[in-house]
Amino acid sequence: MPEELILEMKGISKSFPGVRVFEDFDFDLRKGEIHCICGENGAGKSTLIKMLSGAYTPDKGEIYFDGSKVVLTPHSAMQIGIQTIYQEHTLFPLMNVVENVFAGKEVTRGVVINQSWMVAKAREVLKYLHSNISPYDIVGNLGSGGQKTVEIAKGLIQESKVIILDEPTASFSQTEIEHLLSIIRKLAERGLSVIYISHHIEEVFKIADRVTVIRDGRKINTYVLKGLTEQMLIRDMVGRDVSLFYHREQVPIGEVIFEARDLSGNGVKTASLSVRSGEILGIAGMVGSGRTELAELLFGVKKAATGEFLIKGKKISMRNPLSAILHRMCYITEDRQSTGLFLKHSLDRNIPIASYSRSQSAIVMPADDVRMAQKYVDSLRITTPSVFQQAMLLSGGNQQKVVLAKWFATQADIFIFDEPTRGIDVGAKEEIYRLMEGLLKQGKAIIMISSDMPELISMSDRIMVMRGGSLVAEVQKDEISEENILTYSIGGSV
Repeated sequence: MPEELILEMKGISKSFPGVRVFEDFDFDLRKGEIHCICGENGAGKSTLIKMLSGAYTPDKGEIYFDGSKVVLTPHSAMQIGIQTIYQEHTLFPLMNVVENVFAGKEVTRGVVINQSWMVAKAREVLKYLHSNISPYDIVGNLGSGGQKTVEIAKGLIQESKVIILDEPTASFSQTEIEHLLSIIRKLAERGLSVIYISHHIEEVFKIADRVTVIRDGRKINTYVLKGLTEQMLIRDMVGRDVSLFYHREQVPIGEVIFEARDLSGNGVKTASLSVRSGEILGIAGMVGSGRTELAELLFGVKKAATGEFLIKGKKISMRNPLSAILHRMCYITEDRQSTGLFLKHSLDRNIPIASYSRSQSAIVMPADDVRMAQKYVDSLRITTPSVFQQAMLLSGGNQQKVVLAKWFATQADIFIFDEPTRGIDVGAKEEIYRLMEGLLKQGKAIIMISSDMPELISMSDRIMVMRGGSLVAEVQKDEISEENILTYSIGGSV
């Protein structure tokens, strides 16, 4: 294996307000190497990518490229030959392949764009990648695999030296995965260096020269592939201090309240689950596994192609979110600012809004809204000058409490929490957990989707694991562990 380094990071640290993401991190990439990076949700993979692409600047440490110290910005990273291919496509969907691969770097003959040369060059690179895509194909009409090929072609045409691929096979078919992996091998044979970030363990073992495991912003180990086992990887990816785990009060679990059978659609494949009163059913899985897509089906945000819903044993129709609300369900989304709150409106406008659908009156009474808002501000201990404060002016933890207040006001029995404590501090997390415990004591049922492993393990009575749009495992209380959940999530064997 070539030993000459193309990229090196030394002593890298990066913090955001109140959160240290990376600390004293070292990493290197050799010329012509495929270096895979593994780590569970929240390990710091996305932050690492953004530092290498120039989107983030490290607070401390040094980055060297081809032997020279560099300070990366998005422009300078591209100029020296670092191309980042994100999980979400960054192409122009209404433009054709040629226009995309030469965007911003069009070749001219005098003052006229040399279209014929660019088409010929694009065709040559696509042929090299064993792709039957035409230079004239509209990118938006291509599948995920085709669009990823176009992004790689763009990197080759622009003479990149390092290509970073972030979870590149999300939503790919098996044929598309195999084709992409063969392309990546060809890139390395050509002398390009590849950083490949994936939670699909089988892909790592197929293409890696070396593998680095990161956990909580620290490098745990770097391995040469030969001799590495999946048990070694999983062992390195887990292992937190017990102080990170919340100690939840247990309550009696009752009868099944909500059940979904054989759901498919919205990227979900034949999923079945049930949840009981007094129970938290955790939904685990890596980013892109289909957890939020499942929640959207359960709440009627997206219509299921197949399957049925039952509440207390009786079939119900789930046409849309209004149907769900009328059946005493609620959905606390992962992005409270975009989909949970009206940020520019006051609390007395936000808190009553979802309960209007259950009201017997068509007339909104502002005085009643103020009383309701004040009731929940007091009971949930929302820190605010008054109920007339704009939601956007509250802290993250208090914003999340406002979202909860909105749904508590509907008198719901079934709660779907998607990343309930994302972006809030430890103290606010514990308050949210206590509120969830309060719901369980009232006999409510909770489905909780979370990327936070300590949260999943601390709060869940059972955990179902998603992978590739399917529910692949159910982990009972006495079997819940970081290692078991992660193993199922990344396709390993327990």
